[in-house]
Amino acid sequence: MELDDLRLVRALQLAPRAGFARLAEVLGMHERTVARRYRRLHRAGVLRIFGVVNPLAVGHQLWQVRVRCRPDAAESLAAGLAARDDVAWVAVTAAGAEVLFAIRSHSAERSELLLTRGLPRSARVLDIGAGLVLHVFLGLGSQGWSELAGLLTPAEVEQLDVARGEPEELAPEPYDPAIVRVLAADGRATTARIAEAAGISEGRAARRLAALLRSRTVVIDLDLAHGAFGLTVGAQLCLTVAPARLREVGEALAALPEVGYVAALSGRENLVAAVACRDLRRLYEFTVDRVGALDGVVALEVLPYARVVKQSGGLLVDGRLVDG
Repeated sequence: MELDDLRLVRALQLAPRAGFARLAEVLGMHERTVARRYRRLHRAGVLRIFGVVNPLAVGHQLWQVRVRCRPDAAESLAAGLAARDDVAWVAVTAAGAEVLFAIRSHSAERSELLLTRGLPRSARVLDIGAGLVLHVFLGLGSQGWSELAGLLTPAEVEQLDVARGEPEELAPEPYDPAIVRVLAADGRATTARIAEAAGISEGRAARRLAALLRSRTVVIDLDLAHGAFGLTVGAQLCLTVAPARLREVGEALAALPEVGYVAALSGRENLVAAVACRDLRRLYEFTVDRVGALDGVVALEVLPYARVVKQSGGLLVDGRLVDG
């Protein structure tokens, strides 16, 4: 991948809805060049920008689930989970006998239905472990995985970086679901397109979108096909951390460039992180030198992925992001 492609990707991580003219101005490229590069990256399945309701801002539940199953059942189980619209992420571990996934739910009842009735009915499922997400340190939004951070100057970052506050309550409007549907398909959708779908004026659509983003009721996320960046090894880290150190360790992990997601969970393994590395040696060095140096980590389990089936914004097929 060319340097200008990488710089554009980093700029989009910071400002996923910035117009091509603005991106071109900051990056020192022509507007047509920026637009052409973006469309090529999107067509190639390298990146996908989309909007999603922030579960923690609207009272929804988010669970991290680990299913141990018969090795011959992992792929079919993962495919079935990936087809569900309430399942946000799915991976099969390198051992081939575990499926990891994240589920968003509007209610405790719907989560319970899948976790206690749906999966256990299958003879292929041997064991289920689930943790309720209590806090997300990194991963709600487009800025996760900062491996490319050094490609932009501080001045360029300052021009693009969007201030992100804490989620706040926002009274719903009847046209919000229509706005969310448009953004789920294309996080860069124009306000004109949003207005048409929601049946409101463009001015009202712009104001409502700004309010949804400012309150973090809706976040604009960005998925990357890590293989396109030479990151061939992904893994989930399951950590047990002393309660007094949980915030400190979570924030420290969130600051590491290899990390794309960090959350505090209920249960014994009270912190989970998703990492992407260039090879197994670097994954080993990361766990020993970076994670091992953090005070308060009592236990660590590393679960390398054999395959990521679904990311937040769509399926991953042959290393490419596709809608789904």
